[in-house]
Amino acid sequence: MTAKQLRAFLAVSQTLSFTQACERLHLSQPALSLAIKGLEESLGGPLLIRSTRSVRLTPEGETLLPLAKRLLADWDNAEELLRQRFTLQLGRVAVAAMPSFACNRLPPALRVFRERFPRVNVTVHDVINEQVIDMVRRQQVELGIAFEPETCEGIDFIPLFEDTFVAVVPPDSPLAQESEVHWQALLTYDFITLQRPSMVRILLEQALGRHHTELPVAFESHQLATVGHMVASGLGVSAVPALCRDQMRELGARCLPLHDPQIRRTVGVVIGAGQELSVAARALHEVLQSTLAAEPSPTASP
Repeated sequence: MTAKQLRAFLAVSQTLSFTQACERLHLSQPALSLAIKGLEESLGGPLLIRSTRSVRLTPEGETLLPLAKRLLADWDNAEELLRQRFTLQLGRVAVAAMPSFACNRLPPALRVFRERFPRVNVTVHDVINEQVIDMVRRQQVELGIAFEPETCEGIDFIPLFEDTFVAVVPPDSPLAQESEVHWQALLTYDFITLQRPSMVRILLEQALGRHHTELPVAFESHQLATVGHMVASGLGVSAVPALCRDQMRELGARCLPLHDPQIRRTVGVVIGAGQELSVAARALHEVLQSTLAAEPSPTASP
């Protein structure tokens, strides 16, 4: 059976007239008769009895009628659902983002996306960098936002911007009066950072290790907000990606350029290798690219 054949059968069954069915379907009499004949042949017997004056259903036709209504309703619903998804009148997309991005740069992009596509639902998984990569590889999300991984096995990485780590110091610290901070000076204070396996923590340790310097951790936490509060309270200093600058400032800390060494890492979109994204996921990717391109690059201004 085809949808065209079922529509022809339904139109004749409801009007009991080939002429009226042709008008409803905008078909010629031969085309309508051919559709009915093809349906009957595919099912193995007559569905309609046609005379010069009337049309009536056979018992098998009576059996098919409610089934045809239900099948065509499901067909039409499926067509409409997919049409709405292709036109972004409806849809769903899941994205995983590392906390430093999810808390700072993602919300403005989601606001733009919501304004353009108000009926597309977005699920955000705020997880550490390694989990972002893993969720993309397992196809639990279509898009991930993370630091560039060491290996891209099973994934494609599309750069968005390059981020630089900045120093985070208490507002009343002598360092807060400087225009920039060197690691040698920063590490004379108690250091506060994220717990392993946070990529922020790993990047700091790797960068300092290349300069034969150990990261002297006095306090550690799972949340960037907690790190910011600790620094603002005078418990010590920290270093975070510059994209967290506004968050740290709102918590009462001060951010400054950090040098010797300067730690930089590319942030980008992660998708499954060779994966074809849904229309909704492609639209979100485009919004991320356009909104981040319009924003100034993360800096270390206070």
